Amino acid sequence: MIKRKQYLEKLKKLKDKQIIKVITGVRRCGKSTLLMQFREYLKECGVTENQIITINFEDIANEGLLDYKKMHEYVTQRIITGKMTYVILDEVQRVTEFQKAVDSLFIKENVDVYITGSNAHMLSGELATLLSGRYIEISLLTLSFAEYLELTGGDKRDAWNAYFRNGGFPYAAALDDDEIRKDYISGIYNTVLLKDIVARKNISDVPLLESVVKFLFGNIGSIVSSKKISDSLTSYGRKTTSVTVENYIESLTDAFILHKIGRYDVKGKQHLKSLKKYYLVDVSLRRILLGDKHSDIGHILENIVFLELIRRGFSVSIGKVGDKEIDFIAEKNGDKIYYQVAASVLDPVTFAWEIAPLKAVSDHYPKFILSMDEFSLNEDGIKQKNIVAFLLEEY
Repeated sequence: MIKRKQYLEKLKKLKDKQIIKVITGVRRCGKSTLLMQFREYLKECGVTENQIITINFEDIANEGLLDYKKMHEYVTQRIITGKMTYVILDEVQRVTEFQKAVDSLFIKENVDVYITGSNAHMLSGELATLLSGRYIEISLLTLSFAEYLELTGGDKRDAWNAYFRNGGFPYAAALDDDEIRKDYISGIYNTVLLKDIVARKNISDVPLLESVVKFLFGNIGSIVSSKKISDSLTSYGRKTTSVTVENYIESLTDAFILHKIGRYDVKGKQHLKSLKKYYLVDVSLRRILLGDKHSDIGHILENIVFLELIRRGFSVSIGKVGDKEIDFIAEKNGDKIYYQVAASVLDPVTFAWEIAPLKAVSDHYPKFILSMDEFSLNEDGIKQKNIVAFLLEEY
């Protein structure tokens, strides 16, 4: 087991603060493990076992607590008077109208509330209204390459090859049998698809949903629209509408399977509403669905870099500079960094293509080309950097 230090430090800083901690992320990304590690930290701080109330709502033993009133009663009966009680509610979206119970617990004295969920829908609607300004979201991702290397050890190059191929689901990273690993990741995908999307959205045409998923998985890092997808599927005999496709995409992003990224006009200094890109929460899912024959090294590298920028707390968008495109504009605290991602820029034509959009930007923020090439170069202040070195650097 690896300590998710980045996320654990956030929880430590928020301990005893009068705010609800909401930990979100795709299934099996490590939310329950993170909370277990936080429980151990609480005990190290002198918190006793009876001051910690933990309920995992995916455990059938807690099925009787899936009604918010019963769950609220169960928790309130166990609150320790005069001491801080830590309430940890895992996969709380399974509880009917859970937001009412969470709101009630929040307003009690000496109660520190932590909740997790595998669907972004839990942070919309009534919960957002009830708890507006009273919660902070911690978005948990699968393992970074630095975490993966720490967990698996061994040669850095071998670890990178495995990470690029197998992704960063924590338990999958610990498996050394490729077939078992594939079965495990397939299980995650099927659970998310059938449990978090089909069941919740009452989707009847599952094959159509799977066709949309395959199209998006096969086009990560490419600009797409719901109309383009619906037209493409219709041409292959899967007649549908852009509205249906848009609803399916929303469900996939709600379940944290996909991340949507918009475009930003660098010269016009405005966010553009049309056309988006989508990246996977973990590159292993693409291999499970499409196999190795659909490998697209450049876009998979893009996906890995995108997730790393999100982990580092950046807000990320695609850059549009006239008719040119910058893969990522990463913004944080009023500063920007521009990134181009490529498998290799050894070919002079490829290098000229990748550097041209960065040269077209007139501001003085840092600009990088990330590639798998080992050498480093600097042209007009634009630096080339090895992707593995970038993923392992301190931040």
